[in-house]
Parts: sequence; structure tokens; C-alpha cells
Amino acid sequence: MAPASESPVLPLRPVVICHQLRSPENLGSIARVMANFGMSQLILSEPVTHDFRGADKLGVKGESVLDTFAVAQTLDEALAKVVYAVGTTSRTGLKRRTALTPEQGVARLAEHAGRGPVALVLGGEKRGLSDDELARCQDVIVIPTPGPQPSMNVAQAAGVLLYLCSRHAVHEDEPREPGAALGTVKALEAKLEAALLACDFLNPQAPQHVLGELSRSLVKHHLSQREAELWLSAFEHVRRVTSGRADGSR
Repeated sequence: MAPASESPVLPLRPVVICHQLRSPENLGSIARVMANFGMSQLILSEPVTHDFRGADKLGVKGESVLDTFAVAQTLDEALAKVVYAVGTTSRTGLKRRTALTPEQGVARLAEHAGRGPVALVLGGEKRGLSDDELARCQDVIVIPTPGPQPSMNVAQAAGVLLYLCSRHAVHEDEPREPGAALGTVKALEAKLEAALLACDFLNPQAPQHVLGELSRSLVKHHLSQREAELWLSAFEHVRRVTSGRADGSR
């Protein structure tokens, strides 16, 4: 009897998104550590500068990253095509969020990687990721640093997390339905907000807390692209019907 074939095993290689990066030295260091672990997809979202001359000095053998990285005007644009994202922060006092350990965060990335591209989001040197920016991610990682310096340099954080990613294989037992791209989820969120405001479910002064929780729960529970598009169609139908009634039409 022939042995059962093993499921394909692929290394976990997330898209790396650096938000508001300003230092060519850090760009070079991140490119180098990505090359260390065979990763090449880098997006700079809303970079503080577009002059990254000198990055190659620290990006030794990181040409595959430095020659091909993409630039996005906003964090939402950078996240548009991924199905799941983990943000990073050194802050332990998070608003309404429970931080994951690096190991837990990487395990979540691997869990969702079978559904499509996943992203590791790193904040810029000046202030890291704000609460609003972290809210665009489905989970948040905090790297424990018990020493006198609580925060890590962005390139150092990238090194720790990408090493853990390189140790985590993605098993593809069966093809899974493609996950909902976060760009589609963002569009669904806008439709959901309009509908819930119209029926007084959301606080119009601060709708994002509840809305963000609802949105993240959909992604965490493996919302597919087909399902997201179906929900979009449903909420668009609701909008047309309710706006028609408000206008007195039938």
C-alpha cells in the first residue's frame, strides 16, 4: 500500500508593510533581514520621505527588496489586497484590544495565509502605529522588552518577527476559498456604517469602535471574498430601498 502523500508545506512569507518610514538606514536594514529569510514583498505606506538614497549600504544582498518595493499613499491602500493583517506596537496599554505575543501573532498569520496574502505591519520611527492605524489590523503584536529600553527599532522588530515567520510553515491540506481582501472589507465597512447609523445602532459621534469590532470579527472568522461581495450587494440593496422610502418613492 502506497504511503499517503503529505500535504504541501510552504514557508510563511507575509507582505511587510512599513508605515511612515523615514530612514534609508532602516529601509536598508529591513531589506537585508527580509533577504535573510527569503522574503521579498515590501510596501512603504505613506512614507515620510521618498529619498531613500543610501539604503543599499545597510541592505547588503537586499536588492530583490530594494529594487521592487511598492509605495502606497495610505495604509488602507497598502492593505487593500491582503486578507489579514497584524500590526505591531511597543505600547502595552491598548484601547479595547488585547495584544498577542509574537508567537501568537505569527501563528495567526499562518492560519490565514492559506486564504491569500497576509501582512505584517510595522510603524514608523517617530511614533509607531496610532490606535486608528492599529484598528485597520485584525490583531496586534507586542514584543516583550523587559529591559530599561521598552521600544525596539523598527528594523530590529522586523528581524525578530520575520525570524519567527521563517520558522512557521504553512500546510496546505486542501485549497480553501479565497479570503475577503481588506479593500473589499473596507468598502463593506462603509456600507455597514451607513446602514447602522440610519437605524440608530451606532453612536454617530464615535461609530468606529463598534464598527471596527464588527469588521475585524468578520475577517477573523474567515470571511471569503464571495461572501464579502454578497454582503456588499445586500447592503447596497438596503441603501436603495431605504433612500427610496425616504424620498417617498415606491
